Amino acid sequence: MQIKNARFRCSSERISQVPKDDLRDIAFIGRSNVGKSSLINMLTGRAGLAKVSGTPGKTRLINHFLIDDAWYLVDLPGYGYARTSKSMRSEFSKLITDYVLRCEKMHYLFVLVDIRLEPQKIDLRFIEMLGEHGVPFGIVFTKADKLSKEQRRRSIERYCATLAEQWEELPPMAVTSSERGTGRDEVLALIGECLAQ
Repeated sequence: MQIKNARFRCSSERISQVPKDDLRDIAFIGRSNVGKSSLINMLTGRAGLAKVSGTPGKTRLINHFLIDDAWYLVDLPGYGYARTSKSMRSEFSKLITDYVLRCEKMHYLFVLVDIRLEPQKIDLRFIEMLGEHGVPFGIVFTKADKLSKEQRRRSIERYCATLAEQWEELPPMAVTSSERGTGRDEVLALIGECLAQ
């Protein structure tokens, strides 16, 4: 699958504001600063499409990008950033949970995980919630260029072992580096499969 055309469509503060059409949403979520915007820019081949920030917790809205006039790539707010106030954190989490659990356009969700870190409790809790509600999802490991091949292998094995404690069947996974363009074809292939279903 290739992306020929990508443009910003809208930002929404609540799910009642998301586009009212029949196009499906393929959404990306993860902890603050996991590299969502960089990954979206790499996938679309548009350097400044999603705003990249050095400050975690910058994406506070649901951002819809229209892809080839056929589907939406959705950038969701990051979760679990400690330096936002508690009330803001819970507000984000309501926005996220409303969208993920109640938005009918949401067709598939990619959970982004920093490959350098041990499995994080907040990611595992989020993944558990997806399982409880039957939300279809895959996992995208980011920042793969920061580790050697062997370190990457060990990190993924560790993650799979952790997930296997709760899941009989592991979700689809891809390993990416926005810096080097690694994993672009794999993620686009997964999106193609999702849209074909």
